[in-house]
Amino acid sequence: MALDTHGAVRDVRGGGHVGANVLVSIGALLLGLLLAALDQTIVATALPTIVSDLGGLEHLSWVVTAYLLAATAATPLWGKLGDQYGRKRLYQLAIVIFLVGSALCGMAQNMGELIGFRALQGLGGGGLMVLSMAIVGDIVPPRERGKYQGLFGAVFGATSVLGPLLGGLFTEQLSWRWVFYVNLPLGIVALAVIAAALHIPRRTSRHRIDYLGTFLIAAVATCLVLVASLGGTTWPWDSGQIIGLAVLGVVLAVVFVGVERRAAEPVLPLKLFRIRTFSLSAVISFIMGFAMFGAMTYLPTFLQVVHGISPTMSGVHMLPMVIGLLLTSTMSGQIVSRTGRWKMFPVAGTAVTAIGLLLLHKLDEHSSTAEMSLYFFVFGLGLGLVLQVLILIVQNAVSYEDLGVATSGATFFRSIGASFGVAIFGTVFSSRLGDKLTDAFQGVRLPPGVSLGGLEADPRGIGALPAALRPPALHAFSSAITDVFLYAAPVAAVGFVLAWFLKEDPLRGSVTAPDASETIPPNPVQRSSYDEVCRALSLLGTREGRREVYEDITARAGYDLLPAASWLLLRIRRYGSVEPYVLAERSPVPLQTVLAAERQVEERRLVDRQGLDLTLTEAGRVAAERLAAAREDSLSELLGDWWKPGRSTDLTQLVKELTSEMCGATSERPHNGSVRRVS
Repeated sequence: MALDTHGAVRDVRGGGHVGANVLVSIGALLLGLLLAALDQTIVATALPTIVSDLGGLEHLSWVVTAYLLAATAATPLWGKLGDQYGRKRLYQLAIVIFLVGSALCGMAQNMGELIGFRALQGLGGGGLMVLSMAIVGDIVPPRERGKYQGLFGAVFGATSVLGPLLGGLFTEQLSWRWVFYVNLPLGIVALAVIAAALHIPRRTSRHRIDYLGTFLIAAVATCLVLVASLGGTTWPWDSGQIIGLAVLGVVLAVVFVGVERRAAEPVLPLKLFRIRTFSLSAVISFIMGFAMFGAMTYLPTFLQVVHGISPTMSGVHMLPMVIGLLLTSTMSGQIVSRTGRWKMFPVAGTAVTAIGLLLLHKLDEHSSTAEMSLYFFVFGLGLGLVLQVLILIVQNAVSYEDLGVATSGATFFRSIGASFGVAIFGTVFSSRLGDKLTDAFQGVRLPPGVSLGGLEADPRGIGALPAALRPPALHAFSSAITDVFLYAAPVAAVGFVLAWFLKEDPLRGSVTAPDASETIPPNPVQRSSYDEVCRALSLLGTREGRREVYEDITARAGYDLLPAASWLLLRIRRYGSVEPYVLAERSPVPLQTVLAAERQVEERRLVDRQGLDLTLTEAGRVAAERLAAAREDSLSELLGDWWKPGRSTDLTQLVKELTSEMCGATSERPHNGSVRRVS
């Protein structure tokens, strides 16, 4: 290790700048992201207890929906405001909003307050999710980003497992309010570290922010979710309120289309919908978000109310679903990246998801733990088969300038689908529960202090019933919850039909499986086209990727050299001279490999020795130039029709940066241009 002039530690082993402040900042970013992602899943296992305490079972779904809607709608604004006013300032603001929302949620005295404060919390959470990964692009060089974005993906994967468990643990051991209060100390730590350690270079990019488009799309989504949530429960379907909301939603949608046609930088470019793959993928993403979060919200209620399982153990019981999702999500992404064939996965995934929903419908109060675990696992398998691949095929279908917005668009539709799923599942559950309780206790005299309305509002009322009356009450709750899975199955079947119409275009070389952060939760990703390509190409910086790179460019240049020999020649080309032992010490290449490369280039008379240093001969200079040209050709081939020199300035610059880093980066460059030992 060595210190640069700013006191930052350079990571000489990886060949990039990774300062101590950067590592601390990334830790704080991961902590902020953990909080935002956790609050999408931690509430689910606490919901039955929250409803018992605050009442309002019919509005249970809005505790989740309010957070999802606010986070989704605010995503495009956070991303572009960060470009204009600085991401550090915006990220700190997002943390503050999130913490204020968390504190208010913990102090809520009724369901209305909790729902409103959850929306405020979601507004901050959306900023944390978007800006955390954008800031990585500001402080980490392109070659290193894949490694750190993998950490962010791991955080999202962990929250899918930890959320239900922690939600149950806090609810059972402390209070449901600690589900929100736990954010406060962690968020304050993240805020302090970001303020002290994060230093972001000034960005000159400026955007025309589509405020009106953002507001309109959020308003349309809210109107439609309100119709789905309140229709048939709070107000009749033919009531003036529901009809008015539906008409308002349609009018706002028409206005949105008109605004987006004229917007300089539309939040959702309408031209994307002329691409069949994008349109179909958007609808299928909506359907999968609908099924995933609709089920994840009501399964803990089924486990706790119907089976009497503790909040903590209900989280444990849901692990098979998460394991199935992670298993097939990882597997499908790897297979697609290696084979280039992807259509089988959305087809199979939507089919297995529909089967999983039908299996969930078969559950009742007598189902065994093994049966429930198996059905949860099958449902998770279906989700994992399709979620990751949908992002990948959307990225493959669009032009470079639309790459970033297409990615965010696909995840946006999944998030909106999640909001709809939770709302509609809630409506179905509330209406079915009332009917089934009425049928179960028709002609039955209930004990004093117990009413059907009370049972609907507070499941704990079942415990006050005589032993003989509890089974019909449990069956009413069981069938009301599992009926929602039956109604969701045809929606998943529609996704299965649509998946057959996807056109399996060949994958671009640079299109790789997206990180888990884009697939496991309904995370509304917002990155630029440049960021998306940078993320994909950064995978070339892995050890396996580097070896393949040098094998490829050596063959392209027409030489029969060891991959490490090509690597060595390109480093000498960049710095004028290198000392092999120091190079091995400060790079990921083992000493014996460097020495074997040194012997080969000396035998081929491609280098001369001057003391401890190696310099290029005339033949070596020719070879190094051909290798460098081959590297740029290789990158441009990976990018395919995304990159045409002279057409996309930022992408041309990225190719040059990566060519430079991959073909000649090392840790130290003293003033004389050689790579030497630093004492």
